[in-house]
Amino acid sequence: MDNVRTVSDTKRDFYQTHTRPINSLYRRVVEEMMVEMHLLSVNVDFTYNPVYALGVVSAFDRFMNGYRPEADVNSIFTALCRATGGDPEQYRRDAASIREAAAQLSQADLLALASEGNITSGDNAFGQQMAQFARGEGFKYCRLLAIGLLSAIEAVDGELLSRDKELADLLNQLGATLNVSDEKLRKDLELYRSNLEKMEQAQSVMADILEADRKKRAEREAEREAKRKADQAKQAAAPDSPEKSESESSS
Repeated sequence: MDNVRTVSDTKRDFYQTHTRPINSLYRRVVEEMMVEMHLLSVNVDFTYNPVYALGVVSAFDRFMNGYRPEADVNSIFTALCRATGGDPEQYRRDAASIREAAAQLSQADLLALASEGNITSGDNAFGQQMAQFARGEGFKYCRLLAIGLLSAIEAVDGELLSRDKELADLLNQLGATLNVSDEKLRKDLELYRSNLEKMEQAQSVMADILEADRKKRAEREAEREAKRKADQAKQAAAPDSPEKSESESSS
């Protein structure tokens, strides 16, 4: 029987692909995503799908916003996907495709999807995926898939995310259609949005600290430059040295 990959195997592969240290503010987010993606990759009931890809890409991009050095972000994402058996380019491609498909729907289409699992425009990729989920084909609920659903809802109508009652009703209908506890769906998404707010607050604090540090360095540099110019001016205005005076008097 084949040995099942462990979390340690995945972490080792990740850090062999991305060899630079991860900023401490973001390390926990990356490792939590890594563990969640690993557990799904070894679950025989789980099937990769574009909505899940959208959840992975959306969560990663939102949480990693503002990461420095910025050049490391793509390396981290690549390592995350490859360490869990995925293709980072496929994740990006499928996420963009399913988000674009969702954006083509109206709010009425979205409500029909949530309540019936299908829409009249059956050639829409997101609609087809939801109909497949409603039939239980290739569907296993996970937090990252829920984030993908939320990102698709945002693509249809971004303002809906701020209308709590309408969003709650929609999630209730989605839960019933997908045979998922609406309470679990709602709590997972509430936790996600809450964690995003905390991360944004932490990023703001970090940005303020870095800006304050930059200003202090600039002030110290300005002080050193002012002192240097003052010393030069003092030397230029000083009387001639004793050696120079003696030389002039003897001549």
